[in-house]
Amino acid sequence: MSAQLQQHWVASALALPRDAAYQLGRLAVGALYAELACAPKPGLVTPFDSGSHTDMDAATFVRSLFALRGYFVAIAQAGIDHAPFERLRELGIAAESAMLRATCGVNTHRGAIFSLGLLTAQAARLRGEQRRRPTAEQVCDGVRAWRDALQAAPLDPHSHGQRVRAQYRISGVREQAAAGYPVLREIALPALRTALAGGATREAALVQTLMQLIAQVDDLNLLHRGGPEGLAFAKAQANAFLADGGIAHPQWRAQLHAIGQQFVARRLSPGGSADLLACAWFLHRQELA
Repeated sequence: MSAQLQQHWVASALALPRDAAYQLGRLAVGALYAELACAPKPGLVTPFDSGSHTDMDAATFVRSLFALRGYFVAIAQAGIDHAPFERLRELGIAAESAMLRATCGVNTHRGAIFSLGLLTAQAARLRGEQRRRPTAEQVCDGVRAWRDALQAAPLDPHSHGQRVRAQYRISGVREQAAAGYPVLREIALPALRTALAGGATREAALVQTLMQLIAQVDDLNLLHRGGPEGLAFAKAQANAFLADGGIAHPQWRAQLHAIGQQFVARRLSPGGSADLLACAWFLHRQELA
């Protein structure tokens, strides 16, 4: 082998992780854009309305996503480098600060910074090890490598999510991550794949997946805004939509608009389910890209 060719191969090998980090970082931000663009979404921000929110709109989300672009590339590179969990946590804390600066203090993506960040890091880590695209299930399962660190990491007792967890004694996204995101493996990904395999558009497939999540997940945002009654109402509405055919119903958009009006009247917003939806889309896309 010539010295010139050997240098070329070495340079190419060294470039692969960096390229993968940028690619996965773009896919992560793209997944959040896809979640934002999906409409109608009951109680959630879309390009057309602010749902149940009075402190944010689509422009707020776009500013946040712009501020988070570097974070997802950085956490992907950290995954490739097998950085310790504490490094991932530091990146997440810095990303949250960047988000709050961009949105004037509004929390648009705290949940996504956590879950999508971990999944991006693990997808990048597996690509670096295997030199091939991992399955969505492999990425979810791989997050369990950080289980002990996740369980030991300090919680913010003042956040809405932690107050709700303590009040109602239910698990949250940290427990999901430590368990390898069973909610994604068992609910979101099967729903998304089934819809896409049936010929649904991206938007329709995302809607179907979102409604499956709302129907089955104890969404802390819904509990925070509506208590147990609000959570039960949201689940009942989602289950009724799905039982009526979901996106196979010819009037599914009108049905979702009607559900959305009821969510807004009750100030309900399934933000946790929206974060999981973005994670599911990222996992699907990284299998193909």
